[in-house]
Amino acid sequence: MSDALFDVNLQQLPDEFLTGVWQVASRVLNQTDPGSVLALAERLALEPGRVQVQGPDLQDQGQWLVQRDTLLNRPYLELALGQGQTRALVTRLRRSRTGSESQLNLYFQSGMEMQLTQP
Repeated sequence: MSDALFDVNLQQLPDEFLTGVWQVASRVLNQTDPGSVLALAERLALEPGRVQVQGPDLQDQGQWLVQRDTLLNRPYLELALGQGQTRALVTRLRRSRTGSESQLNLYFQSGMEMQLTQP
């Protein structure tokens, strides 16, 4: 049975809450190239400083870090992959009290929206 998920205050989000292996639960491409690595990704593994993107017949790796805007302290993921760099606003993070389950929503520069889950 799943634990209840609670919203995390994004202005106080610890970077380590974003680490781990994330499964892509859903995505809306909008104007994103449907052949890009992130548009085809099924899984993202975020380790401190390193990211691996996996999908059907694809794999890419690179670096990531969290940046925050100066006005509202909103967290952004900066991703540097083999296909180039991109930025995604963390729009929502929900976690169980124990941290065993999480749900992460990202909004990319390209307009793509992605929902990720752990486990």
